[in-house]
Amino acid sequence: MQYKTVLSDAADAETRAAIVAPLVAYNDAQVGAGDHRPLVIRVEDEGGQVVGGLWGYTRYGWLYTELLAAPSGARGLGLGRRLMEEAEAEARTRGCVGAWVDTHSFQAPRFYESLGYQRFGELDDYPPGHSRIFYRKSLQD
Repeated sequence: MQYKTVLSDAADAETRAAIVAPLVAYNDAQVGAGDHRPLVIRVEDEGGQVVGGLWGYTRYGWLYTELLAAPSGARGLGLGRRLMEEAEAEARTRGCVGAWVDTHSFQAPRFYESLGYQRFGELDDYPPGHSRIFYRKSLQD
């Protein structure tokens, strides 16, 4: 069979699903099903509009927090901590042994460290002049 490559800047869900499918099949064949489950906590304003929250998933016994955002008026009031603690509690309920997250040096390294996360990696100059930092935390008592 002949294959061709097609370069694009369009990131549609159908193409992503087609790319992910063989990866999931290979991974499952190697280590078993990862039990991927989304974990989403919405922050809503008084009108019910989503104004922030936490977006992540659990897989292979770990929680990954992809996005964490608090509305600007709620920053510094403990909402981020509450979101992380709620996500970690749910991850424990799902049987997770650990959690991981990444952030930029100009975003929230001290916040994650205050929650007990430990740095395990760093990508310098991403973006230039800053870095992307990777954290993990054990969820076992």
